[in-house]
Amino acid sequence: MDEKELQQRKNRLVELADMAYTQNRYTYTPFLGLAEQQAYYAVEREVAYAGVNMEGGTPLCERKMIRFGDPGYEESFPITAVRIFPKAPKFSENLTHRDFLGSLMNLGIERDVLGDLFVEAQKEQGALLFCHENIADYIVEHLDRVRHTNVSCKRVEGEIAVQSAEPERISVTVSSPRADGVISKVYNLSREESRDLFNNGRVFINGIQTQNASCQLKEEDAVTVRGFGKFIFYGQTGVSKKGKDRVEVGVFGKQ
Repeated sequence: MDEKELQQRKNRLVELADMAYTQNRYTYTPFLGLAEQQAYYAVEREVAYAGVNMEGGTPLCERKMIRFGDPGYEESFPITAVRIFPKAPKFSENLTHRDFLGSLMNLGIERDVLGDLFVEAQKEQGALLFCHENIADYIVEHLDRVRHTNVSCKRVEGEIAVQSAEPERISVTVSSPRADGVISKVYNLSREESRDLFNNGRVFINGIQTQNASCQLKEEDAVTVRGFGKFIFYGQTGVSKKGKDRVEVGVFGKQ
């Protein structure tokens, strides 16, 4: 995101906050990715007076809507979950996140009405998509194929359980829990390549973009590296014979 686009997004957030406050009602953004959410963090204090909440559908979601307003009544976020599943599970392909998202985009759907999409751990279960409620029925009616697999869709009612694959727990040895060092070990990069990721704005810790390669990771920090994936930092588990820290992380597959 360049400076001009960042400023436009910041201006729009300030407008939505002012609208919510002056009209005493809720206002919403579209779904925002991690990079787009940085516009909010840049004006967080400026818009706090309006009342702010963020929601993606479940705590695991990275793409979120921002809701401004505190009008004295409760209103649900306009987010709906749609389950996408193969009509003939026995013959289903091993579909990826990209396959499902590509089929949705081919329907002419804009990305900002789509939240996170979780591919189920078992291929016959399909995927779970969070989307704007206004587009849910269109998806249910029109999405009937992902790659060569015929699929069906239905809205998910009630409590939503995300059954995406569990992260792979691995142990790596580092000099310290510095973010650049851990990232280089997790993704088999040189320290210089790891630092370049920070300089290029591709590293997010707990949803917030950071260029501080030397920051120390804490237990349960969620680290997203655009183009590589996401992992959870579980903390130190021991010390190697050479006096280095042995730490454990949970690595999610690249989406």
